[in-house]
Amino acid sequence: MRALAFALAASTIFGGLNLVAEEPCANPEYKHGISYVDPLKYEPGFDHFIYANPSAPKGGMIRFPALGTWDNFNGILDKGRLVAGHDLGGANSLVYDRLLEGTADENASAYGRLAEGVAVDENYAWVAFKLRKNAYWHDGEPVKASDVVWTFTTLQEKGSVTLKAALTELDHVFEFGDQEVCFVTKEDVEVSPNIPFTYGGLAILPEHYWETRDITKTTHEPTLGSGPYTVKDMDFGKNIYYERNPDYWGWNLPVMRGRYNFETVKWDYFLDETVMLEAHKAHVYDMREETVSKNWTTGYDFDALHAGLFRKELRYLKRAWGMWWPTFWNMRVEKFHDVRVREALWLLYDFKWINRVILFGFYDYGDSYFYNSPMAQRGLPSEDELELLEPFRGQIPDRVFTHEFKHPPSTGYGTNRESMKRALELFEEAGWVLKRGELRHKDTNEQFHIDFVWVSAMLLRAKSPYVRRLNQIGISTSSIAPEVSNWQHRVQTGKFDGSGYIWIPGNMPGFDLRNRFGSEAADEPYSQNWAGIKNPVVDHLIDKVITARTARDLYAATRAVDRVLLWNFYMIPTMGQPGYRLVSWNKFGEVDQSVSGPLSYVPAVDAWWWDEEKAQRVEEGLSGPSDKQKRQASVSPGGAGLE
Repeated sequence: MRALAFALAASTIFGGLNLVAEEPCANPEYKHGISYVDPLKYEPGFDHFIYANPSAPKGGMIRFPALGTWDNFNGILDKGRLVAGHDLGGANSLVYDRLLEGTADENASAYGRLAEGVAVDENYAWVAFKLRKNAYWHDGEPVKASDVVWTFTTLQEKGSVTLKAALTELDHVFEFGDQEVCFVTKEDVEVSPNIPFTYGGLAILPEHYWETRDITKTTHEPTLGSGPYTVKDMDFGKNIYYERNPDYWGWNLPVMRGRYNFETVKWDYFLDETVMLEAHKAHVYDMREETVSKNWTTGYDFDALHAGLFRKELRYLKRAWGMWWPTFWNMRVEKFHDVRVREALWLLYDFKWINRVILFGFYDYGDSYFYNSPMAQRGLPSEDELELLEPFRGQIPDRVFTHEFKHPPSTGYGTNRESMKRALELFEEAGWVLKRGELRHKDTNEQFHIDFVWVSAMLLRAKSPYVRRLNQIGISTSSIAPEVSNWQHRVQTGKFDGSGYIWIPGNMPGFDLRNRFGSEAADEPYSQNWAGIKNPVVDHLIDKVITARTARDLYAATRAVDRVLLWNFYMIPTMGQPGYRLVSWNKFGEVDQSVSGPLSYVPAVDAWWWDEEKAQRVEEGLSGPSDKQKRQASVSPGGAGLE
């Protein structure tokens, strides 16, 4: 009778279809998890993720830094800057739950969190989730299937450009059965294996809470969630404290057991990276990734490190590193439309010299949008890649087929005159010629000018040799590093010529590729396609990435789009990360990687724990005299000598 009632109801909803077999989610076969390409690592009934410690003590505090400021708790909008901890996905989503939980030790797998089961149609025409019945919001109200429906309907109608783009394939969502939810895919789109991960990975929001509030506006009020933490305290725009919720409904879930162990999680915001570094050494906060090679090389020579109270570790991560602060151009600006101009600008970047002199020789050359992964291009195109690329001969650069992409030749010493000469030849072919030491357009006499906007003073410093090289060939430049929120606004609204950012792709990068490099996103205000790239071949290849069903198809598509993006010189590839530069006060415990294996991220917030013995040692070490003070104390008042 229940099946018949469902069929009749669905028939009404979906336009009179009268065969139960044709109805979305009519007979879902639920599983405990889903994976892409590789099989699931964890069997049904598993106890915990191997990188989490189910016996970890609960308590203590971990403190993180953030650059800039914050002014908003509503994460579905393009407006404002969201406070750390209120993320809509990932390990830093402290206040919200999601349907599925990804792992740090698998490439692309997810297991039930709010959902006890997930079912996926073999053609991805629909995805069904069966919710757990013991989940509830922080105010005691139960989490309902209607909350899931409301969340995704709201994201489609009122969410940011990025969220709307991620849900492009979703036609509608409805609840049915016993706490079950069905996501229906549009009929006129190429569907992606990423679809269930997208639905499962986004935070679920409480409908009853937002009924009395306007979700289209930023808010200064901490929002209601159902996750492991609640907001404890804050200094608006400067810091925020989260408190572990002992009554959190999900502590005994396999995906949560042994995770989120700290009693308090805090973020402090800094306006300057130099101050942030010194605050770390002064024990103002606990852990970060050091992103500046100069600091990594020279900035941590202090007593606490030598005493073992502070640790500095280059940690290998099993993930694609992608593009690490490449320079990208604003394709909305006419002078960057000509690929010869973009290639000339690429030739003037001497990575080897900059890496040796400015970056302390730390980096590899990041010659791929998928650097450090099998998704990256190498050598010449394979047969699988050529099958995707051949239909576009004449529409994409010929070197896609004939040359391996490498950085311009350089010894790393002196001036690369051959590259400069070739760059000037390309500029002249594009209509820009040297006149009395200035690069000017031969018809309009306009001088070639580039307005650079960098995210920080450290990046400005790293890019300064390149800017000087541009000046040497007659290009005028302006180069600034404003406050982070100002930088973000300018790059999101296209008020720049050149800038830089980090792009770290996931193991299922299709939708992120569409957001970053797709033509549709380029026309949307506040999208993530800051470069404004509009290329129909790139769009087509991104679709192939999204619809890939096997590792072979995925790698062929990513390598093909990688080559097309690289040889169009939309960005200047620069630094390739050799590892994660972990700097942390040594007062925390974690599962050793000899047990867990290499992970895709450092799970500090969600899998580390407070080690009382280590923490006490740090406190005692900081309260005692420093090495310098000991040496000074050993000198007699008259300066006669040392003990």
